[in-house]
This record gives sequence, structure tokens and C-alpha cells, in this order.
Amino acid sequence: ETKLCYKLMAPQIVSGPRCLAFPLLLVLTTYSSSAIAFSPASMLASSRALAAARPLALAASRLGSGTGPILYGRRRGFNVMPRPWSRNSGARALCAAVAGSDLEAKIKEQGDKVRDLKAGKAPKQEITAAVQVLLELKAEAEKATAPPQLEERAIADAPVRVSDFGPLALAEGRVKVHEIMGSSEDLLGKEVLVKGWCRTVRDQKAFSFIELNDGSLPSGIQIVALNSLATYGEVQKLSTGAALAVKGIVVESQGKGQKYEILASQVQLVGDCSGKDYPLQKKKHSLEFLRSIAHLRPRSNTFGSIARVRSALAQATHAFFEKQGFLYLQAPIITASDCEGAGEMFRVTTLPTDVNALKKTKTGQMDFSDDFFGKPAFLTVSGQLSGEAYACALGDIYTFGPTFRAENSQTTRHLAEFWMIEPEMAFADLAAVQANAEAYVKYVVNHVLQSCPQDMQFFNDMYDKTLLERLKALVDTPFARVTYHDAILLLQTEISKDRSKWQFPDVVFGTDLSTEHERWLAETKFSAPTFVYNYPRGIKSFYMRDNDDGKTVAATDLLVPGIGELVGGSQREERMDVLCSKLKEFGLSEEDYWWYLDLRRYGSTPHAGYGLGFERLVCYVTATENIRDAIAFPRYPGSAEF
Repeated sequence: ETKLCYKLMAPQIVSGPRCLAFPLLLVLTTYSSSAIAFSPASMLASSRALAAARPLALAASRLGSGTGPILYGRRRGFNVMPRPWSRNSGARALCAAVAGSDLEAKIKEQGDKVRDLKAGKAPKQEITAAVQVLLELKAEAEKATAPPQLEERAIADAPVRVSDFGPLALAEGRVKVHEIMGSSEDLLGKEVLVKGWCRTVRDQKAFSFIELNDGSLPSGIQIVALNSLATYGEVQKLSTGAALAVKGIVVESQGKGQKYEILASQVQLVGDCSGKDYPLQKKKHSLEFLRSIAHLRPRSNTFGSIARVRSALAQATHAFFEKQGFLYLQAPIITASDCEGAGEMFRVTTLPTDVNALKKTKTGQMDFSDDFFGKPAFLTVSGQLSGEAYACALGDIYTFGPTFRAENSQTTRHLAEFWMIEPEMAFADLAAVQANAEAYVKYVVNHVLQSCPQDMQFFNDMYDKTLLERLKALVDTPFARVTYHDAILLLQTEISKDRSKWQFPDVVFGTDLSTEHERWLAETKFSAPTFVYNYPRGIKSFYMRDNDDGKTVAATDLLVPGIGELVGGSQREERMDVLCSKLKEFGLSEEDYWWYLDLRRYGSTPHAGYGLGFERLVCYVTATENIRDAIAFPRYPGSAEF
């Protein structure tokens, strides 16, 4: 075991028989009393000393990265570039140099032994043992000269900066990137403060390029940081995903695709990011992979754009109904009513989880008298019934909130938790529903086209080359209308041409239209959003008004290209006797809907409404195929992560 202490002297040229320049003074001391000193003078004593020094010169070339003084080694035909000293890698390299000659001698000696044994036809077992010793010596030599291995770091194992993010992080006066890029005034020469996350950083000789994205646009803004900056050390710490704040002057961009860039006067690293382990590197990721990191996926281009468009659609929703004179109602999330009558509801209970501890009624059913609400309660599937109550007092209202359905479906069109927009209008019929729904869809789509042009261009370029054309046509073209009866006849005629092209070729009156039927009507037959109305009463909900033919109800669905059903609405059944009869027909208790029936007892009026699945609208506008990508943290069977 050898303890090495090393000291550097000023560089000097040493002449010798082999022209070796070795500007080192190395002092090696052992734990014994002996010591060997190498100096330039002693190395000149003989060529043997110079040969012994060669491994030390080579060791200097293998020193790892770190901080500290620099070693130089140079001889004819071979240049060793200066590298910073690292205690671990440097000691390892010097040990390898000192021990290398001994190992080489042992390897040579063992190799000769193996050859002698083979030549002398020694026993196979003895030769095998000698070969094994030789292999172990070679492995030891490789290990001694191998470069140091970097430790692997786990994801999110970035350095922790405890309350050390500098003054710029919380400084006032922050300007968003979209404000700079969309400004109508000339910003050249203006000092700005921007904050965001590093997408990329490219180091040049005299400066660095940083792409800063703050989430306000799909693209970021380029920062130019000269190496003469007092805070240039912060730039060298940046990696993809790191949070930073930059103060600088707006200048004209020399690159393509953007008008401005920022010449930095101060750069502050706000939050470190382990660049090596950061899941979102500068490359294309699959949507499936991004779903597995839903907490990080809004930092990607696709999900950042979806989030901005979703926000714009939500804001446009409130703006539209406010202009139409509707009041915004917050309907309850917990309910005892099954609006759809399908029974696919999530139960809300505080009863014990131990099945054996649950009380039962005389009939063997679960006793809910001790439950929080004193009876069965569920997460709502719709805010419609509550909306009807307020529409029958305030005229026109709309709800916009989360709804839930315990449907065991793994398709790309269903979620367990989703948002619904549900207007209710007093003194209105089915025609009013269609008119309002058409006006709403056109309004919000047009708003997104106007307010999110970069995001919409991104979706058009990356996901659907016809998206912008299709959405502009939706805004400018009247929606088509066809009765359910006529739609069935059209489908039967088309399917008869080639039944093999259809997954569900059997279509008759009473068939609940599948997605392929809906899309054919909207995309091929009418080439426009299409209202199908007057559905068979047997496939629709109890609250929809019966038509005079006794076979159909005043219900309508809006079918859009690429999605299928987007809107479902109806005129509500306002006749007390008919509604009571339908409750019984659907197996529902009048006692549970006593308050709903009161709306028919006291001042009943014709009224109508519809529901629009917000995530389906987001999918339609952004050309998103899987509805799980249209909501921040999707909930579906088997998954409630994040």
C-alpha cells in the first residue's frame, strides 16, 4: 500500500537522450521508512530512469476532471492536453503508473511460464491453473489503468438549492414571452425580465445560446449570454428543464422564425435539473410515454399547446354564455339521483370498509341509515337536473364542471372523470337547442383560431394537415340536420354496397348508432357537423319529451368529423303524468325524484337543454385522438395516478 503525495513545480524543459520534457516533481513516500524521490536532475542520470518516468507522464494525460492545478506532459510526436486535477482520478492514474511496470513484469513472467508448461507438455490441470493466474493479472492491469466510472444518479436526484435562488427569481416586472413576441410596439433596446425553463443551451466559444420557454407560447425566446457576463457561471450550470430568470435587452433576432431575442445582462439559475436523468430530453417522445409522466408532460410541446387551447376554450365558453344572457350555475357533485338512469355511478360513503361490519336491512340489502347522507349517494353523472330547477326560475343557465361515470371502458373516447357544459333554457324547444349549440361551437372554435394561432399551427403541422381548413369551414358553414329515421335509411343504403367495410353492418330503426356510423354521416355524407334528431324513445333517457308519434323523443345529437358525437340534447318532458309514467318504465322511484316532479307541479314550462363533453371538444379542436390526452390527469379503469 502506497500513500502518494504530489507537488508541482514551475514548468521547465528537461533535455535528455530521449528528449523527454517532464515538468513534475513527484515525491512518493511509503508507510515504511524508505522513500524515493524523482526530480528532473535525477532523471537525467540514466536512460533507465527516463524509461521509468514514462508511465508517470502517461498518467498525467489520464487525469480526470475537477478543480486545481494542471499537469503538463509532452514528448516528441505526443502532446498531452492540459486537464484539471481530480483527487480520485488523479491518484488512480498515478497508482496505475507506479504499479504498471510491476504488473507488466509479472504478466510477462507468467506468460513465459504458461509457454514453458505447454512446451513441456505439463498436465492439463497445471496449465489451466497457470492460464487462470495470467488472466487475473491482465484483468488487474486493465482495472488499474481504466478511467474512473461516474456514479449513476436516480431520476430527480438533482442538487438541492435551499433558499438560494437569487434576487431575480422573485423580482417584479416579469414579461411573458407571448407579450414580447406579440407586441405591436417596437421593443428594440428595451430592458426586460423573463423567467421560465431551459429547453436547450448551446455553448459557443465566446457566448451561449439559451432557449427559454415560459409556457405562454409553444416556442420560447432565444437568450444570448456572452462569456464576459459576471453571471456566466450560472449559464454553465444550465441543462434542459432547469428554471432560470434572465434580465437583458431586446435585440433583433439573427435567426429564423422569431422577431426578437434577448441579449442577457444577468442570468440566474433558479432551480437545478438533473440533465442526465431528466425524462423530457430534446427529442420526440411518444404520447404513451408522456402519459406515464403526466406530472411532467405539460412541459412538452404537444401538451403545452393542448393546455393553452383547453384554457382558451373554457374562457370562450364563459364569454359566449355571458353574451347570451345565461347565468353560471355550480351544480352539486354529490347526488342521490341517477340522471342518465344507467346505474354507472361512483358511490360516496363513509361506511366501514369491513364488509362484515356493514348493517343489512330486513330484506338483506345494505342499510345506509348510518351513512353520512342517510341514504345512497353518488358522484354526479350530470348537472342537468339541478340546471332545470334554476332554469325554471331564472330563465337561461349553464353549468360547467366535473362529472363522473363508472363505465368500465378502455376506449380512446371515454374517461371516468370528465367535464361537461350543460345549458338549460326555459320556454325553449328542440330547435332552440340546435341553434344554441351550433352558435356555441362556432364561437369557441373561432375564438381559439384567433387567440391561439401558434398552437393551432403546431397541431396542423404535426398531427392533421387539414385541421385549420376543417375548423375554418366549421365556422363558416351551416350545420346539417337529418332525422334519425332518414339517417338509418342512408346508412342502410351505404352499408349494402359492401358490408365487409363495416364493423357493425346491421343497422335498423332502434339501433344505437356507433362511432363509425356517426363519422360516416358527418365526414362522408354531409361533410359538415350534423344534427341527428328525433331518436327512438327506447334508447334515450327518461326525461326527454315524447313526440306525438309515440315512438320517438325530441332528442338530438351533434356529430362532428373526426370525433362522432359531440353534443347530446333534448326538449325536457314537462308533462307531469307522462314523466311519472316514464319514471316507472325506467325502474326509477318517484320518491327519489320528488323535487324534480315539483318543477312540473308548480309553474311548469316547456324547456330544453344539452350537454357537451368538454374533453371531446378539446380533442376535436386539437386533432387529439385519445381523450386521455385532453385532460390534465386522466382517470380511467385501473388508473388514478398523480
